[in-house]
Amino acid sequence: MKLANLAGRPVVVREDRALDIATASKGAIEPRLEVLSDLSLHDELRALVERADEADWQPFEPRDLGRVAKPYKAIGVALNYRAHAEESGLPVPDEPSVFAKFASSVVGPYDSIVVEAQYDKIDFEAELVVVIGKEGKNISEADAWSYVAGVTAGQDVSDRKEQWRKPINQFTLPKSYDTFSPIGPYLVTLDEFADPDDIEVAGWVDDLEVQRGRTSDLIFPVPALIAWLSKRVTFEPGDLIFTGTPAGCGVRRTPRLYLTEGKVLRTEVTGVGTMVNPVVGG
Repeated sequence: MKLANLAGRPVVVREDRALDIATASKGAIEPRLEVLSDLSLHDELRALVERADEADWQPFEPRDLGRVAKPYKAIGVALNYRAHAEESGLPVPDEPSVFAKFASSVVGPYDSIVVEAQYDKIDFEAELVVVIGKEGKNISEADAWSYVAGVTAGQDVSDRKEQWRKPINQFTLPKSYDTFSPIGPYLVTLDEFADPDDIEVAGWVDDLEVQRGRTSDLIFPVPALIAWLSKRVTFEPGDLIFTGTPAGCGVRRTPRLYLTEGKVLRTEVTGVGTMVNPVVGG
């Protein structure tokens, strides 16, 4: 299934049409964003799709799509593509390195990224984002995918100057400014992918392709991340894992490329769709 947040209402999407979940269920399922990431409802959503008449599927404007999850927590993974480790001149890590992204930074697939004039080293990181679908602790790798509601596209926008400000490097705050975590445009369930461990991720700044990679290049694949993290934290429906970025982010390019007012950041995950986030001044 392809799920979405259409003007604040949860919908199922089929090509260019949307089925309003609350309406199709005659109010049995409330029009709450949390519906999308609740695995316990997914069988009922599939049943709604089967029962729906053609007239129930309505055309929609993609620009009305919002964020596909309302996370309690969002976790980012640093240096998780082998190609990114190589371009950074860093050894492949033995265990994941993680950071938090504040839930308040999460916005939609067409929302603006706000870069205030004083920030001159704002970077981009195209990512596959995993959306958790049920509560879990001490999850095994073998069971990990069964806790996933679906995947979506995301950007881990980062203030590099603040990230590396001395005397102590920090990750969470510079990656959590308001608007720095766009996700979308759809939440796509795993049965839509031939291999959920091999999904292509790409990014553009204006018309320049800056990143392209496949999740088969992840140092720690999604099941390993879920198992490792769930030893330490309890996952809840709607939680996000930003799984890492391929090679090509702005700070590793020559010359360096940063986000400034007027640029447009485009992010594509094959099988999910494309986000288009204009960069505006604050």
